[in-house]
Amino acid sequence: MVKTHTIRIGSRGSQLALWQANHVAETLRANGHAVEIEVIRTVGDRMQDPGFRAPEAFEDGTPLDAKGIFIKEIEDALADGRVDLAVHSLKDLPTALDARFMLAAVPQRVDARDAFVCEAYWGLHMLPSGARVATTSPRRKAMLLALRPDLTFVAMRGNIDTRLRKWEEGQADALVLAAAGLERLRRMEHVHQRFSVDEMTPAPGQGALGLETRCEGHAMDAPRDAYVLEAVRALNDADAAFAAQVERGVLQSLGGGCQLPLGAYCHAVDDAWHVHAMVVSSDGEQVAQVLHRAAKGVPAAELGGAVAEMLKARGAMELLRGDAAE
Repeated sequence: MVKTHTIRIGSRGSQLALWQANHVAETLRANGHAVEIEVIRTVGDRMQDPGFRAPEAFEDGTPLDAKGIFIKEIEDALADGRVDLAVHSLKDLPTALDARFMLAAVPQRVDARDAFVCEAYWGLHMLPSGARVATTSPRRKAMLLALRPDLTFVAMRGNIDTRLRKWEEGQADALVLAAAGLERLRRMEHVHQRFSVDEMTPAPGQGALGLETRCEGHAMDAPRDAYVLEAVRALNDADAAFAAQVERGVLQSLGGGCQLPLGAYCHAVDDAWHVHAMVVSSDGEQVAQVLHRAAKGVPAAELGGAVAEMLKARGAMELLRGDAAE
């Protein structure tokens, strides 16, 4: 009889993170595995508490960064053997992982587009001049300015329910959020527009989950880790994993940070891959944009690198350097 292990999932405690962790857990259980979920509070979660002052670095001296604040403590638990699997929104996972960890699977992806949340106005074009739009994403802000340079922006932090509540209280006229998160939490009642991927190209990995495990060369318990890896890899969707590798490859080639005003989206159309990619200056006035088609069979790394080079040829690095100098 083959020995089985209880797969321990590490997750943040937000409603969306728990939905994602439970979704993966239910799929694993349907495949015959025992699963537990451990909630882990990250620095990014604590930063949303009133009065919390973020440190300049983590306790081990690692610098804080926009992506690390939501995954560092979960990866620590993974490294220590307290959990076996971390479930992330893939767009929050750095393109270059610590050597101890690996992206073991990308399950089937859902809608990657950005959604316009508003009741009084049913589309971005209907907002009055000077309307207040809530977003903390440099990518969304830059792309919205490219479409509507007359908008003003409100910094609004917190989970989806918190942002929706603040919007309903009148702190902004509209919100722009990932459609995937709203769909997963069944909060689509005020969504009347989803931006096309050419208007607002999604963040690399948006709409997809990333399942992170210990790397095979850094096993804490070799039989357990082999069991977990086999179970997790059964959840992988080949098209979603390929698209994620392409998009993350574009991001890594251009600097790798989630604060870049960059979008990349890869999807299959018949027998070909279509890749949309966009870099926008922070004021929305300059855009480097690519739509590239490649036959299936091209390696993901090659396709991502080719699209990145096309963006660079259109001045993407100059736009990014200009933003960094401001």
